[in-house]
Amino acid sequence: MPSAPTPSSVPSPAPADATPHGGLVRVERFDATEHPALAHVAEIVLDRPAAMNAVSTAMARDIAAATAAVAADPTVSCVVLSSSHDRAFCVGADLKERNAFSDADLMEQRPVARAAYGGVLGLPVPVVAAVDGFALGGGFELALSCDLIVAGEGALVGLPEVGVGVIPGGGGTQLLVRRVGWSRAARAVFTAARFTAAEALELGAVDEVVPAGTARDRALELARTIAAHSPVGLRSAKRAMRLGADVDLAAGLEIEDACWRATAFSGDRREGVAAFAEKRTPVWPGR
Repeated sequence: MPSAPTPSSVPSPAPADATPHGGLVRVERFDATEHPALAHVAEIVLDRPAAMNAVSTAMARDIAAATAAVAADPTVSCVVLSSSHDRAFCVGADLKERNAFSDADLMEQRPVARAAYGGVLGLPVPVVAAVDGFALGGGFELALSCDLIVAGEGALVGLPEVGVGVIPGGGGTQLLVRRVGWSRAARAVFTAARFTAAEALELGAVDEVVPAGTARDRALELARTIAAHSPVGLRSAKRAMRLGADVDLAAGLEIEDACWRATAFSGDRREGVAAFAEKRTPVWPGR
């Protein structure tokens, strides 16, 4: 099993700007003067600590609104998805709310929930989940909707939905299979197992394990590294990988070629080549 790396010194900055989206989710941006390496990083913070970020209908709406705002912002090159609660990333659906639902209520909520999870999955830039504490059910599905998952050593993850009479409905049955393969995902879903961070790393369900309480620091460190690269390149690379993941090789190579063409004739490509030749740091135009 890979050893857990120790995060280097990374700021845990206070945001220069925090935009609330209904009060249960906020989008944070960092001061470009104090933290220039994080100037193109947006942090989406799940902020319902009293309920350990259980996803209610209102919170689902806020997640959808926050992700839509970030997706539309051309200055964002990388996103960190984090939690304001030190013991829970997100415990999943708000079962107390669901317990009072009629069948009609549940059907009415369904597109709201899908928009929330789809909003994270559809972000056009790389997304890093910072998971400390519980990430269960829909909470783990939010993390699985990200491109990379950093977990603190105390994290506990899983998809326990069959134990309460439903199935993972935020992408879990599809995303976990694509991450870890059919049989491993089947065992996780059918047994409703909960996995420690170390077990999840061995399974392939998370990408990196760090000391407890430092997942956000490490996620911001990764985001800083990612955001230093070409904005056009990052978006095109993610698009090529996402669209090509479930097609045959020939079709995937055509998708890659289209994304290459969209990037190769951009201002970012010209700046990147010039900066390399001149031995300087690129100043990306982002177009």
